[in-house]
Amino acid sequence: MPKLEAKRIRNFLSQNIIYMVLVVLIAVIAILDPSFLSLQTFRDILLQCATRVIIALGVSFVLITGGTDLSAGRVVGFAAVISASMLQTQDYLRRFYPDLPDLPLIVPILIAIAVGILFGLFNGIVVSRFNVPPFIATLGTMVIVYGANSLYFDLEPNNSQPIGGLRPDFTNLGSGSIFSIPIIVIIALVIALLVWIVFNKTRLGKNMYAIGGNKDAAAVSGINVGRTLIILYAIAGALYAIGGTLEAARTGGATNNYGNMYELDAIAACVVGGVSTTGGIGTVAGVLAGVLIFGVINYGLTFIGLNPYWQQIIKGIIIISAVAVDIRKYYAKK
Repeated sequence: MPKLEAKRIRNFLSQNIIYMVLVVLIAVIAILDPSFLSLQTFRDILLQCATRVIIALGVSFVLITGGTDLSAGRVVGFAAVISASMLQTQDYLRRFYPDLPDLPLIVPILIAIAVGILFGLFNGIVVSRFNVPPFIATLGTMVIVYGANSLYFDLEPNNSQPIGGLRPDFTNLGSGSIFSIPIIVIIALVIALLVWIVFNKTRLGKNMYAIGGNKDAAAVSGINVGRTLIILYAIAGALYAIGGTLEAARTGGATNNYGNMYELDAIAACVVGGVSTTGGIGTVAGVLAGVLIFGVINYGLTFIGLNPYWQQIIKGIIIISAVAVDIRKYYAKK
């Protein structure tokens, strides 16, 4: 009986350790500075995490299949530049498109999302049809996207100047609120709900987990692995683009360096949130918790005045620990 109880405790800890870490982090910071426990602090953390959640959810689609996506951050940046370039006020002196009339808000956003989907499709085709390892395929796409974004950003008359003067209806997506709840947070939660439905209630989600668990077995069972991977990479690209568009709205501008290293933060949040590096395992709740942990680290440690370099050390330790636990689980199953 004691052995059975101990096993239950170990299972409970392994399944909920991510949430315990989050609670401990908040508790420690609150002890050091009780003013941390305020609605304003909570709101600020959610604002910073909203776009990161969307990007991390996009990455999770790829990670669960046993792949990775290094192009996420650059797609975020390209989407930010595209949407911002078409949504400047008419009286702004350095307009990207001087003669462009005010477009309906949804049009530039859809264009940015379409670009994200195209790059996602490209990744999916290279990985599934040409059997290029995801690490190499998305590394190449990362370089291509940054080059394309830089060329676009350098067009006349912008000449690589930061894009500003964004329309109020656009920036309201990043800074506005409904019943005191930030719009950008509402959008992130809606997207998280939709992703949860895809993961748990659709054939696509079941196929995704099957491919991540055993690609060959999935193919034998009748799953069209190639087509499924292409669709999943396209969905990921769309989510990166949505995250980039909202990031431009939140910050009120964009440059071709937006999104730099976001893919590493997203992958780290997924891994810390329980998405297995070997594929086949991952939940939306875990991804949300992973993003929140890094949000609390970034905001909380700055809040108590800790040297920012310590944040990097702590984040690195958490990432290594999460991967080590994941690998131990994998070999235990084997």
